[in-house]
Amino acid sequence: MGRLVFHVDVNSAFLSWEAARRVARGEADLRLIPSAIGGDREKRTGVILAKSIPAKAFGIKTGEPVAQALRKCPDLVLAPPDFRLYERSSKAFMDICRAYAPAVEKFSIDECFLDMTDTGHMYPDPVATAHKLKDEIRDTLGFTVNVGVAENKILAKMASDFEKPDKVHTLFREELPEKFWPLPVGELFLVGHATREKLERAYIKTIGDLARADVEGVQALIGKKLGRLLHDYANGIDDSPVESQPEELKGYGNSTTLEEDVTDADAAHGILLALSDSVASRMRADGAKARCVAVTIRGNDFHDRSHQRKLPDPTDATGEIYDTAKRLFAELWDGRTPLRLLGVSLTDLSHGEEAQMSLFADEQKERSRKLDRAMDAIRDKYGADTIMRAGAMGSGKNVGRKHKAQIELKKERNN
Repeated sequence: MGRLVFHVDVNSAFLSWEAARRVARGEADLRLIPSAIGGDREKRTGVILAKSIPAKAFGIKTGEPVAQALRKCPDLVLAPPDFRLYERSSKAFMDICRAYAPAVEKFSIDECFLDMTDTGHMYPDPVATAHKLKDEIRDTLGFTVNVGVAENKILAKMASDFEKPDKVHTLFREELPEKFWPLPVGELFLVGHATREKLERAYIKTIGDLARADVEGVQALIGKKLGRLLHDYANGIDDSPVESQPEELKGYGNSTTLEEDVTDADAAHGILLALSDSVASRMRADGAKARCVAVTIRGNDFHDRSHQRKLPDPTDATGEIYDTAKRLFAELWDGRTPLRLLGVSLTDLSHGEEAQMSLFADEQKERSRKLDRAMDAIRDKYGADTIMRAGAMGSGKNVGRKHKAQIELKKERNN
């Protein structure tokens, strides 16, 4: 057999990880009752980031305001996002994956690729191996995954998106006409709303239509680079390698990918605060400080833009990091382009260094540091979901337009 790639994708990651934690404590399984991740029940603020299947039966939608969801289902169980839990759970299932494959590439917090090429002497039956991996994650960690099995990354990823949850699917070249080409073109990876509309106006309505279309005609519709890439993907062509990241940590970074656009500054600021708080908290736990803060944004045209700023002294204070992130964001965003991604990263690390003391103590900074330490202590003792900054929760007014967010907690590593 030639190349062989697995794609492992956690089913309803946010909700599943919170549910697994509560089941381990003897509490009700959130996956079996009307429940959701996101927002503040008492204040009725924030938005729904993930929902259970029973909650879906009440008409609750990802991205809708909590107040609206509670009107639909007054008994809805709400759990706030817990970035530390997500990171721990992500690492746990990827550690299991690393026991199966010589190369594992983290694609996002809840999905990864495994290069299973040349493992036939150990795993002669790839499908049976995928089932074994899936079942080990479920039985060991308490949550389920889908596994896609194919000859390259794009087909493995598409396969893992087939029927869920707790399934293994294959998508080999001989299966494309039956399993792949009849799908709507909008289901192909990287085909966004605008691209789908352009293709459909040209009567390219299925992935098979795209695979059979003249590549130059596709490029004329959506651009040379994207046109060639999507035409290759539709034909099952992808030569990109599975790239394992080195383990040496060089910085801390969190990013939020939104399935629908953020279009106002208040909503963006709430996201930046949540990201800054999470990344700074992880850095403080490691006893590190950063001299450089960077912000990345991605518009709905999928173009990334980044700015960074060196600080006078290394810091681990959430408030200082957030204030810098807001200034960088103001320099990056034109106030009009809809946003698909926001990210905050910290680099130029130091350990065990104290910031230079000014002649006159900065009382505001000291209060901020005390708040950070108090919040960290509460989270360490009672769990990360017990306390969060009010601004990160937003309000109906501020984040009413924010739709489903997939939080990617990404530790930046040396290339």
